[in-house]
Amino acid sequence: MRRVLVLCVGLLALAACQKKSETAAVGDTPSAAATAPAASLGPPKRKPGLWTQTVSSDGMTQTMKLCLDEATEAKMTVWGQQASKDICEKNTVTPTAGGWTFVSACDMGQAGKVTTTGKATGDFNSKYVIKATSVTTGSSMAQTNGTHEMEMTGTWEGACPANMKPGDMTLPNGMTMNLNSLPGK
Repeated sequence: MRRVLVLCVGLLALAACQKKSETAAVGDTPSAAATAPAASLGPPKRKPGLWTQTVSSDGMTQTMKLCLDEATEAKMTVWGQQASKDICEKNTVTPTAGGWTFVSACDMGQAGKVTTTGKATGDFNSKYVIKATSVTTGSSMAQTNGTHEMEMTGTWEGACPANMKPGDMTLPNGMTMNLNSLPGK
C-alpha cells in the first residue's frame, strides 16, 4: 500500500510540477518543432471518458482507472499546468516529431526536489505513452530519493461508468480518490 501511495505521489508530482508551459526558444532545434503537426503546438488534451493508466516504475507495475471530463482535464492534464503554479522553477514542453519532450524541476517540500525529463507519444484520444526519468533529492521518504525510470501507458476505454464521476481515480487496491477534491483544486 505504501509503495502504491509513493508511486501515486510520484505521478501527481510529475503532473503537479508544471508551471505555464514554456515554448522552445528561437534556435532550439527548429527542425523538431517544424516537423510537429500544427495541432500539436500546445500539449495535447486527453479525450473525456474512462482511461486505464498502467504505470511501471522500479520493477513494479500498477494499473489505475481515471474518469475524465473536460473540466477535470483542464485542471489535471498529463502536463499538469493547472495543478500548481508555484513549485516548479522550470517546466518546458516541446513538440517533436511524433510527440512531445518535457523537462521540469520542482520543489515538492518534504517530498524533495524532483527533476524530470521525458517524452510523450500517442494521439491522446485512444492511447498515449509517457516515458520519464526523475531524480529526487532531499525527500523525507528515503526510498523516493534517487533516479527512477517510469513508463505510463494510458488507454481510452469509453464513457465513464455510472459509479464514477469526473476526477475519480480507482487505485490498484480498489480505493477511489477524487483528484478534483485534492487540496488546491
